[in-house]
Amino acid sequence: MSATPLLPVVRSLIKVLTKFSVDHPEYIPQTGGVLITTNHLSRLDTPVLMAITERTDLVAIVAKKYRKKPFFKWILERIGAMVWMDRETTDFSAIRDALDYLRKGAIVGIAPEGTRSRDSREMLEGKQGAALMAARAAVPIVPVGIVGSEQINAHWMRLRRPPVTVRVGEPYMLPEMERENRQAWLAKYTDEIMCRIAVLLPESYRGFYSDHPRLKELLAE
Repeated sequence: MSATPLLPVVRSLIKVLTKFSVDHPEYIPQTGGVLITTNHLSRLDTPVLMAITERTDLVAIVAKKYRKKPFFKWILERIGAMVWMDRETTDFSAIRDALDYLRKGAIVGIAPEGTRSRDSREMLEGKQGAALMAARAAVPIVPVGIVGSEQINAHWMRLRRPPVTVRVGEPYMLPEMERENRQAWLAKYTDEIMCRIAVLLPESYRGFYSDHPRLKELLAE
């Protein structure tokens, strides 16, 4: 998968127009299928994520509602491959498309919350699609915490460069899915995925997962 026409431009703009920093970009594998899981703060999260790696085989899972926003859709489709997902249902067609990309060795990004928090900061409860994809594709998961993207537009309105930090966690694998107890497995490992994102975030961003026992274990490690 070669670089799309606007990808280098978008990467440069993110770095010029924001005070952009990435913690531990070396945790992102340089080859092979990878599932990036991240919190969701802003419509600009997808371009921000595109700037954290030099890989060109990037695929973003984006809510279908954004297809109705012509300029936003035009930009997204020119910075990477898109999988348009219906966030209101379990969109098995979109999941299959994402799995195809992962099995072909691409890097796929998903925000398991499915939508932005009303206050644009605190994490919402995660949905199970990311755990299902990681299990079926048997690929490593790389957790990512984004801090500051919810303030980009406010800073730009004041002609200021907003600070945006992306914190990358170590890759990990989920164990094989327990077929006889599938729903309990998905619930447990959706919490695992979300807590591994939450541990990368400031306390004020953790929202639904602030008091989760698994988060406390990860913080203690």
